[in-house]
Amino acid sequence: MSDNDDNETQGVVFGVLAGVIFGIIALVAGLGMWKASQPATPAAQVAAAEAEIAPIGDALAKVYFAVGKAELDEADKGVVAQTVEALAAKADGIVLLSGFHDPSGDPARNAELAKQRAMAVRDALVAGGVAAERVKFRKPESTVGEGSPEEGRRVEIRVQ
Repeated sequence: MSDNDDNETQGVVFGVLAGVIFGIIALVAGLGMWKASQPATPAAQVAAAEAEIAPIGDALAKVYFAVGKAELDEADKGVVAQTVEALAAKADGIVLLSGFHDPSGDPARNAELAKQRAMAVRDALVAGGVAAERVKFRKPESTVGEGSPEEGRRVEIRVQ
């Protein structure tokens, strides 16, 4: 083999290698642009909707939960009738649910538990006759300062 053949082989190898590298870069850039053009996920849309509604007035009712639990007690299911009655008086009203958690423990786990509690209240309201589209959520909130531990494990119900 001559030096010319070695140079030609190296040129081909470098050309193929450059083509592969360019292809990978183009693929990564294309995937990044495709992902950016995708619509927001439903979870992101729910989070955006949660932050937009401010609570008005005092809570109609508060539902308290056991530590680490997201199930309603039988006694708490009485808030359903109270909420249905208040909603009937406001034809265009909504039910706003605000889940709370205390600042102790893992913040992400607490926020998820507060959300599950609010969803449990929503499920009870819907089962009791409230139209699902009339139930809105607020972003889970942390209780700060003084108050009983139960205050950190509540969902507030407002009809507004």
